[in-house]
Amino acid sequence: LCFIPGGLDCSISFVSHVLGKVCVHGRQKEILGVLVPRLTDLTKSDCIWQRICWRLVECVPDRWMEAVVLGFVQRAPGADVLSRLLGNLVVKNKKAQFVVTQKMLLLQYGHATAVLQNLLGYLSLDSLRRTLLLRVLQELLETWGSSSAVKHSPPEQQLYISKAILICLSHLKEPEVESCRQELLTSMMEGVKCHLDSSLPQLRRLGMVVAESISSKINTEGPVLKFEYEADDETRELKSLLVQTPPFCVVPSLADDDRSENAAAALPLVPESNEKSHAAAPVMPYEESDAELDSDDDLIPYNMSEDKELKIKAPVYIRDCIEVLTGSEDVDKWEATVKALESLIRKNPAATREVSVELAKILLHLEEKTCVEGFVELRQRAQVAVLTTDPIPVARYLTSQFYSLNYSLRQRMDILDVLVLAAQELSCPKFHGKTKHSGAQKPPIQLLPGSDSSKDWRRMVDERIKSKTRRFNMGQSHVEPASSPNEFNSVAGHFFFPLIQHFDRPLTTFDLLGEDRLVLGRLVHTLAVLMYLAVNTVAVMAMGKALLEFVWALRFHTDSYVRQGLLSCISSLLLSVPAERILADMTEELLETQSWLGDVVEKDPDGDCRRLALQNLLLMENLKKKLEAVPS
Repeated sequence: LCFIPGGLDCSISFVSHVLGKVCVHGRQKEILGVLVPRLTDLTKSDCIWQRICWRLVECVPDRWMEAVVLGFVQRAPGADVLSRLLGNLVVKNKKAQFVVTQKMLLLQYGHATAVLQNLLGYLSLDSLRRTLLLRVLQELLETWGSSSAVKHSPPEQQLYISKAILICLSHLKEPEVESCRQELLTSMMEGVKCHLDSSLPQLRRLGMVVAESISSKINTEGPVLKFEYEADDETRELKSLLVQTPPFCVVPSLADDDRSENAAAALPLVPESNEKSHAAAPVMPYEESDAELDSDDDLIPYNMSEDKELKIKAPVYIRDCIEVLTGSEDVDKWEATVKALESLIRKNPAATREVSVELAKILLHLEEKTCVEGFVELRQRAQVAVLTTDPIPVARYLTSQFYSLNYSLRQRMDILDVLVLAAQELSCPKFHGKTKHSGAQKPPIQLLPGSDSSKDWRRMVDERIKSKTRRFNMGQSHVEPASSPNEFNSVAGHFFFPLIQHFDRPLTTFDLLGEDRLVLGRLVHTLAVLMYLAVNTVAVMAMGKALLEFVWALRFHTDSYVRQGLLSCISSLLLSVPAERILADMTEELLETQSWLGDVVEKDPDGDCRRLALQNLLLMENLKKKLEAVPS
């Protein structure tokens, strides 16, 4: 290519064929690693070389076009360079257009952010290609706003599509925004609803960030959407994509480490504008500041150095606490009662048992009268104390209320949280006559809002598997603490069976198999934890059979969070029920479950579901090997 003799005409179709065949056989990196930098230099100021390069890629046969286009997009050092190298290939060649506008954006999701910036920036740099950019944005928004796509595609693909949407928005000009304002608004409303309905926190946060970005783009002067969520590196990277990066700043083929550096490099563009806005803020006139100061100059401050804060004495009897929580108008006394209630319950178990159900009812409906720091945690700890002090009647009350009318979803999830924390406390050993209750340390399972209970559950399962694994040369073993009876043994059924009985009976305001799938997901994870904590209890076999039937009825649920919980249930069953009883009493069910787990490993779109299913298959194999090794 570099030496065309004597200005003669020559065809480069042979070179195009060679390039296509080399790329399709997996040698993109070797050939384009040399060719792209060379062509980048040659096409900077030479329009003839630009035409040669365009002809080179246009003559590649369609069957090899995808490999060549993908290689150029990944290795071009910026969108402007890619535009020089490919020209209007996507307008002239249908195969290249399909690869760029469909396959790389909607059917694949493993490309780096820099590749997306290259690709969409290339579409935005020519008037003929901008129509494709608008069409791509419309198709991305349709996919982003599809409830079916949100349910059945993995979170990684949703993140990839969200990044592509934000990059497209950054390239839109004001006239283009005006022309498609209504379509953007409609897509935003549909998409944010689908994402907020998801039970996965990551997808809900993605919906919020994209909706905020679209709102800020179409409402430059009016009010914009604003959501409350905890910002992290992912959300900061997404917001940085709205700030259009100069084409020459894009780095080709970024690895994972480079992507975070690229996002960090784009972030300072926002604070600079903030600094300018602060610098440009008008200074308060001198006369106005003097007037404000003069109004306070004549006041002499009181000497408050010897003042002491009045301490409200908390009630010392359980029945007095009930009176304060239900009827007292004294806010200070109410606050002191809430703070002292847990310790009072634990110090007076006999008095608590007399009014345990009444106290559980009050705490379940208790609302914050004043701003008490950590009110939700204080109330929850008091509920756990009541339940552990008098487990059977209080567990019956709470489980019956879970399926009752006139409760909010928050209250129903509070019931699940309390049941799990109390079960964990009852199943833990006691030391020196004292229980390691929930106030003493953070429990390994947290079902509080904003926490990922499934990750905590998996950590516990990993610890159980590790404890069952034989290791050698680990040094001196630790002294085991003195054992004590498992108090959860006699009450496990009261926690478990009422929760699993009525899940398929919809109420007027509560439908677990319908729109309330977030609560269903929490219920499934709760049952998995209760099954896990019931190891070595009398009811473990009956619980295992009931749980397996429950899992089998919901195994094809569309929500990935629910499916993760179902797979967690299988893990807890395999770890808690004795292997001999599983193979003796549940052989047929186990074979069906094994077949289902194999399908999940191969076909489930969610990565966590595939990992959990594979873990369960390994547990089953270990159980079989263990039994085969035991002499008959």
